[in-house]
Amino acid sequence: MNEVRPRDATAAVGRDRRTILLVGAACLAPVIAAYAVYYLFPRTAQVNYGTLLETAPAPAIEGMQDNGTPFRLADLRGRWVLLAAGAAGCEGACERTLYAMRQAHTMQGRERDRVVRVWLHASGAPPGQELRQQHPGLVVALAPRTTLALLPGARSGIWLIDPLGNLVLSYPADPDIKGLAKDLARLLQTSRIGEGESPAMVKFQPLFAPRRTTPS
Repeated sequence: MNEVRPRDATAAVGRDRRTILLVGAACLAPVIAAYAVYYLFPRTAQVNYGTLLETAPAPAIEGMQDNGTPFRLADLRGRWVLLAAGAAGCEGACERTLYAMRQAHTMQGRERDRVVRVWLHASGAPPGQELRQQHPGLVVALAPRTTLALLPGARSGIWLIDPLGNLVLSYPADPDIKGLAKDLARLLQTSRIGEGESPAMVKFQPLFAPRRTTPS
């Protein structure tokens, strides 16, 4: 039998150690590189999806609901407001806007009652029955074009107003629904304003609220 010399055994052990170290280094390299990129080259953090607006009260918008009830945006204080506005009837982009608002509102779960959806339009044509059925709880009001022009930025889109009546964020007319929903969820979690029912909201009746039937 051939005897293994001590020098050969030491060399074999050294090669094995180098192999293990090389394999370990290859496995750790991606992790080390990731940490280096994260800590040495940090990215600019952007928490919100929507465009942050300069803190200012929302314009004093007044109009008329299609059922003849006066509309005042100030009456909605005490709730978060998702406000959409457009100059013409609701087709195409408007439909996508209302759909995004509805989905983002629904995704809030039990917190959705703290949020009111409003659609302001400058057209005298009342919304169709199909639109009414698709968006229960939506507040719809007719407002002058000059009033809608008071909203910052584009003439159509979505604006988020806090319960104190201040403009917070704005969104395009066809927003990313998940981004809109995450912004709304984050604000609802960090701010407990709007949990109670304000006196103005008790008196305010959404156009698309489910109708109550009286016993005959």
